[in-house]
Order: sequence, then C-alpha cells, then structure tokens
Amino acid sequence: MPIPPSGSGTFSDALKRLGSDVAGFQEVDHHLARSDNEPQMQIAAQSLGATHWAFAPSVIGTPGEVRRHLNGSDEKIISNGSTNKVGSYGIGIVSRIPVIKWERLELGRSLVGLPLLIPAEKGVRAIYVNDEERVALAAHLDNGWIIINTHLSFVPFVNLYQLGKVKQWAKTLSQGGKYKVLIIGDLNLPKNLSGWNSLINQKSYPSWGAKVQFDYILSNTLDANQIKVLSTSVTGVSDHLPISIRINA
Repeated sequence: MPIPPSGSGTFSDALKRLGSDVAGFQEVDHHLARSDNEPQMQIAAQSLGATHWAFAPSVIGTPGEVRRHLNGSDEKIISNGSTNKVGSYGIGIVSRIPVIKWERLELGRSLVGLPLLIPAEKGVRAIYVNDEERVALAAHLDNGWIIINTHLSFVPFVNLYQLGKVKQWAKTLSQGGKYKVLIIGDLNLPKNLSGWNSLINQKSYPSWGAKVQFDYILSNTLDANQIKVLSTSVTGVSDHLPISIRINA
C-alpha cells in the first residue's frame, strides 16, 4: 500500500481499519519534513498492535527534491529499536507475527525516466519523472513464511527485469521449498507477467476510481482456492487501494 505524506492520525486510523497481521508498504517516509518528521513504519506498527517492523530506504532525502543514493555508511534496514533519524524514503513491512530475520535486495533503477500522470486540482497532469533506486525487503516469519515486499520501477521492461531478480531471490530464500514465500507490493505492471499465481485480481489504481491493477500478492505454491480475498476500501491516505487476503492453508 503506497503511503503519501500525511498526518499520523489519518494514517493510523486507516491502518486500524485494515487490521492486517502482516502488511507491506511502499512510498514510505522516515523522518521527512513533509510527513511531520515521523517514522511511518513505527507508527504503522503501533497502529496495528505489532512489535515487528522494518523500513528499507531506497533514497536518502525526499523524492523529487533534495536526495541522494545510499552510501556505505547508511543503515540499509531500519527496524525495531533503531534510533535512526536520517530523513529517507522507501518501503516497509509491519508484522504481528514474530520476525526472526530481515533481508534486503538491491534492484537498481532505470537510467531514463518517463512522463507520468499525477493527481492535480482538476483531474491529472503529466510531469517527467526520473526513476529512483528500487529495493526488496524480506521478512522471515517464525511460522515458516517469508514475505518479500517491493516497489518496482515504472519504466517498462526494467520492472520485468527487477521482478525476475526478486523471483530468483525468493527461490534462494525458500531453500528448495523449505520455506513458503509470498511476493507482495506495487509492481507497476498492469498485467501479471510473473509466472506465479496472482492470489488477488483487483484494480487498485487510482484509489478514487481504480482502472488498473498495479498491486499484487504472488505465490508459486498457493492458488485462489487456498485463500480468501478480504474486502478493502479507500483509506484516505493513499492513491492506491489496499489489497488483502487470508491464507487458509
């Protein structure tokens, strides 16, 4: 679920309504001025009554403004107990289920940008947007599941290349099927081209009149008969609709 800059009250209320055991987030702020210098993943964890959370910055600073790539001294995964207050932007996971390990995968970025349609006061407007560094974040849960959250490039073919890297990583992490893996997040793909099962088929963007599915929950072991799709609604804090399932297996 992408999170734009917003006040923590609205953000917190939206998460309480969702009530997920594990939730993946994209477009998350960490101590940025535009979102009241708050650690949004920590707030998300508090809102869901979860003690396990992690944030993986993709850039230091604010996208579209002053920003830089991460360097060797930057913390790559910020999680429970961290005192990191470096303003950054990226993705995150919150879990009520204990997490025994966090891991991060670098996915790179497109060297070219694209003109994108963004919400405006009257409809939408097009602006040229440079791509940013992309990453994937994995949560190893103590129940044997591994959840990989990511936000892929909006540039065609680059996102498919990145998805291939995530799938290969998932295969490695699963240790030959010892662990079950889900890939979740905003893949910026209007069609499931992963080769994995899409456990939910729901138009998710834009939230005020969804026309296309960019957000997915993918599995190479589960199918639609083993899950229940949970109904969700506009959160008021994102330009994407959240998607949610319950696993019956």
